Amino acid sequence: MKETVLIYDGSFQGFLTCVFTAYEQKLKVIEIVPAGEEQQKLFCETVDIITDHVKAQRVMKGLKAKTSSNTLLRLQWAFLSEVPGIEVKMFDMVHYIFSAKAKVDLDYSHPSVLYIANVAKQVGREKHRMEAFVRFRLTKDDLYFAIIEPDFNVLPIITKHFKSRYADQKWLIYDIRRKLGVHYDLEKTQYVSMELPEDLGISGGNPDYFEAGEIYFQQLWKEYFDSTNIKSRVNMRLHVQHVPKRYWKYLSEKSPFA
Repeated sequence: MKETVLIYDGSFQGFLTCVFTAYEQKLKVIEIVPAGEEQQKLFCETVDIITDHVKAQRVMKGLKAKTSSNTLLRLQWAFLSEVPGIEVKMFDMVHYIFSAKAKVDLDYSHPSVLYIANVAKQVGREKHRMEAFVRFRLTKDDLYFAIIEPDFNVLPIITKHFKSRYADQKWLIYDIRRKLGVHYDLEKTQYVSMELPEDLGISGGNPDYFEAGEIYFQQLWKEYFDSTNIKSRVNMRLHVQHVPKRYWKYLSEKSPFA
């Protein structure tokens, strides 16, 4: 059986199609790479995978039948981590699940099962912190706008939270690392891609883009935060434990511009 590298479109449905193709053609998969990214394994046969939603659904159905309730979600969250080589770890876990007669998706003695669980946990932690720390600013176009730059691609899994919490407001959350945003127009959400001005900034930024009252209230909030923050009683270690420094850029109270 010849070693094979699969090239796919970078989507979760594409990954599931890779799984189906590997079983259908009896391939020995050693690497799965999104199109456009450099593969690590050289001198191997490469196969371009075209995403097939029917094949993907068949794999999804098979996984649901062979796993407990949260395993598919765990795989999806691990996939969003974008950790290099995550696809092969996921493929190895899926292969283990399909090859066993009993349910083994919670067998943490298997290295790939444990690895995927740990990565999914990190993504889940990032999801909850984004939901807590993202701050909207009201633009002059009456749109609540927030920029994020998360380590993991959590935008698809935080959308539901913001749609429920801010159902009566038009908003846009934009991930500048991945150049992709989600826009809510009071009825539906849709993904958008755009080039943003360099001076827009995650926290603070050029006030010309924002409604005057928004700037005033952000300054007021920062002043309130500073006035109630008794420096002699600050436990910085505990504070950073609950609000890691890498999230401070999202908080208006931490902004040097407010």
